[in-house]
Amino acid sequence: MSKDTNTADWPSLWERIVPKVDQMMAAIGDKAPHVAKADGIYDDTRLDWWTTGFWPGILWILYDRTGDERYRNMAWSWDERLEQFMLQPNGFDHDVGFHFLPTAVIKYKITGDADARRRGLFAANFLAGRFNPAGSFIRAWNGDKLGWSIIDTAMNLSLLFWAAKESGDPRYAHIAKAHADTVLREFIRADGSVHHIVSFDPETGERIEALGGQGYGPDSAWSRGASWALYGMVNAYRHTGDIAYLRASERVANFFIANLPEDQVPHWDFRTDAELAGEPRDTSAGAIAASGLLELATSLPESEGRCYRSAAERIICGLDEIYGTWNLPNHEAILLHGTGHKPAGQNVDVSLIYGDYFFVEAAAKLTGWKQRVF
Repeated sequence: MSKDTNTADWPSLWERIVPKVDQMMAAIGDKAPHVAKADGIYDDTRLDWWTTGFWPGILWILYDRTGDERYRNMAWSWDERLEQFMLQPNGFDHDVGFHFLPTAVIKYKITGDADARRRGLFAANFLAGRFNPAGSFIRAWNGDKLGWSIIDTAMNLSLLFWAAKESGDPRYAHIAKAHADTVLREFIRADGSVHHIVSFDPETGERIEALGGQGYGPDSAWSRGASWALYGMVNAYRHTGDIAYLRASERVANFFIANLPEDQVPHWDFRTDAELAGEPRDTSAGAIAASGLLELATSLPESEGRCYRSAAERIICGLDEIYGTWNLPNHEAILLHGTGHKPAGQNVDVSLIYGDYFFVEAAAKLTGWKQRVF
């Protein structure tokens, strides 16, 4: 596929994704994958790890697009497995949207399964319970950092917006909107770059400081954080109609696009002390941003959204042509060269299941898929 998006053959890309996912099914089975390193073999993580919803999410997209019962059958039990794990000592946190949106909620939307609906609402109750009204934020992680909140949570708000509409109870949406307003005020800078972590006093709600987290530093521009903000804010707009969220998504998108290298796939952080040429890429950030840019494009008049769709297409072409595993038949992932947590030296230059998920999601959108997970 050429990076000339005017001649891009999106059906051809989809036709390569389907057999690749078939190969993944045979290799991954019911594992909970997160990372595939140099050997190309996906690991098997705890069910409460934040990434475990993405593999079944891929399967549900494939089922919805193809009608092939194999994908449905392999995806079917995931929301039940997650619920059962939640009923024992566990580490679930602010990312329960990443667990239950691509499993229970999408399952309910596609099949109407009543238990899936119940599990989605169960997860929404859990997420709502992490809201701190003093600072209007959803608490991140567990442990003793009671006042920490992170940009990733912007993507999990869709669980609360869905629960409000599904249950008729507006409290879920009130919480989601309050957190989204905090993202606007405290996380997204004027230039469109984004903080990863903001620390608040959990008693008073007063902002204490921004922290670098998985970015290079407090004042850097972690690319995956920007992709979460870009996508999360346009989702908030889609659920509420609040134009402030749409404008915030545009601001982040403009920053993201302006800082992309020639192949259109971002480095792990857009702002480091080192020359970017020597820094690793993060294909997961590119895939997330591409899917978010497609949402942004459809949320704007065609004349305004065209540039964002074009940017999404260029990113997908770059990922496909340079970072795909199409010529590595024994590799279990779709994308190479993701970066998990560079400052901690964790999962650098690896394949990441969420990068694969958002690449598949974006490709599905480019071939006419209208269902939405987030």
